[in-house]
Amino acid sequence: MTQGVDVAGLYVRDQDEALAFYVGKLGFVVHADARNGDYRWLTVRHPEQPSFQLGLFRPGPPMHDAATAQTLCEMVAKGAMPPLVLVVDDCRAAFERLQALGVEFTQEPTSRYGTVDAGFRDPSGNGWKMIEAKASAQGAA
Repeated sequence: MTQGVDVAGLYVRDQDEALAFYVGKLGFVVHADARNGDYRWLTVRHPEQPSFQLGLFRPGPPMHDAATAQTLCEMVAKGAMPPLVLVVDDCRAAFERLQALGVEFTQEPTSRYGTVDAGFRDPSGNGWKMIEAKASAQGAA
């Protein structure tokens, strides 16, 4: 039996805004964009990881009632959700490029644990750690 994770989702306040950020600033590509009434299944993927999708989902029906959806949006906006990790070849260069595109950074590149990392948020408040791949990890790929 084979199994694996195909899609991991994020809650976003506005799917069009999230799409513009993930595609226009982070360089992801649209994988799926389907609608069923008010529900929208929107996923993006990194061009170098074609088998993994990141879902950009708006809290609400059919998964949540209005009160739960509101609470989730408020929690995301406060940065309360677990951070995601974006691995890059050169953290400082990626920081400069993304900052020039208007990405909101919460932490400038910092050297620690044998690598360099920085922090940023998407327009909904989801936190990201951007980590420079260690040389040994890059060579093993």
